Amino acid sequence: MKALVVYATITGNNKDVADLVTESLEDHDVDVEVNEISVADPADFEDVDICVVCPYTYGEGTLPDEGLDFFDDLKEEELEGKVYGVAGSGDTFYGDDFCRAVDAFGKAFDETGATKGSENVHINLTPDGDDVKTIDKFAEELVKKAQELND
Repeated sequence: MKALVVYATITGNNKDVADLVTESLEDHDVDVEVNEISVADPADFEDVDICVVCPYTYGEGTLPDEGLDFFDDLKEEELEGKVYGVAGSGDTFYGDDFCRAVDAFGKAFDETGATKGSENVHINLTPDGDDVKTIDKFAEELVKKAQELND
């Protein structure tokens, strides 16, 4: 089984999230490739079983500038038969805008025909011990859903 994890980060928090997702998927014997969003292409999701995006939310709900083209192109992909998940770090200081990019990428994946493998993960700032457990569960659910689709 293969996965592609794409992340966007300013502070390093979402690189940490992507690394934790990657480690957890690898613990489930998944072959994982990781790319920064500005050099990634949504078409690469066509070659994997599990598609993951780890975006940050800038300010009051804005998507990452370097990920805008990726976001627009993602919505045009046809990813039926693929499993997706979105996990990202934000700052609860922004209230209703907390991790808004995570949910926006989830909606973009919905437009592709991909199957949601786990609920979106919202992490406040740097991932801590509880977040590691949440990410492990997230990865486990993605793998389980991908196995169900491949059976």
